[in-house]
Amino acid sequence: MATKNVFDIAAFMVSQKHPLPTPRLHKLLYYCQAWSLVWDEKPLFEQPIEAWPNGPIIKELHDAYPGKYEMNLEDIPTLGNPDALSDTQTETVQTVLRYYGNKSAQWLRDLIVMEKPWLEARKGSVINGGGQEIQLASLASYYEGAYNEGFDIEP
Repeated sequence: MATKNVFDIAAFMVSQKHPLPTPRLHKLLYYCQAWSLVWDEKPLFEQPIEAWPNGPIIKELHDAYPGKYEMNLEDIPTLGNPDALSDTQTETVQTVLRYYGNKSAQWLRDLIVMEKPWLEARKGSVINGGGQEIQLASLASYYEGAYNEGFDIEP
């Protein structure tokens, strides 16, 4: 069964890598979405990603767990269904976890905020403002270009 629900994707990620700090979870979800657009030619989840000063945030997920710093195995039932992913989605998420999963939230943030999709979404933003959506077309274009230029990540 296929999913386009960020909560199912997050539950799967936590099942694979736990505990998972929520700041890192949001950044990993950003990369899962980006690489799904490149490899699978479709979004992994339907919820928008917003460009906040500290990096990408999926507001619906953020708002569902206010103040929650870390996701653990016991959080999975409240998150979503980790078994809802298709084989293709599972492969995409596992590849992203292998490549980015051991990086800190700060390392991921520092990388993301230098990249075109985040910069485009933040253009003209006030310092502490949030809520600017990172466009899927921007993600697809940027990461497709990186992939075609030999970025070393493979599904």
